[in-house]
Amino acid sequence: MADLLINGKDAYATYGVRMGDGFLDALGTPAPLKSYVTNDNRLENGVRYSDTAPKIDERSVTLVFTIEGSSPSDFRTKKKAFENVLYAGDVSISVPLNGSDVYHLKYTGVSVTFARNIERTFAKMTASFKEPDPTDRT
Repeated sequence: MADLLINGKDAYATYGVRMGDGFLDALGTPAPLKSYVTNDNRLENGVRYSDTAPKIDERSVTLVFTIEGSSPSDFRTKKKAFENVLYAGDVSISVPLNGSDVYHLKYTGVSVTFARNIERTFAKMTASFKEPDPTDRT
């Protein structure tokens, strides 16, 4: 069984990609709430809050990946394939051993970091995403 699935594919077999430091913690971080509906009437003291149930807001997620190839050319091929998945924008991530949740993310390309080893066969990469609806994990 694959440790990590990206768009339904085994991430390691397809892209040489594995979960990096804090990956599961980042996925498991609770989503924020949207701002409450309020009425700040100048004729009344304080602020009045609506009795409606709070709603979940989109959340930002930064994930750390490692990319591995058997040779420099294999590494470049896998890195390029993984970048193409990210650049497509919509990325679905699931960790089968962590449950059945599928995280539907939008790649933002903001604050990306990348560090490669001297042999050019391994790299650590951070990538930022938005999760538009954290309640949709099917």
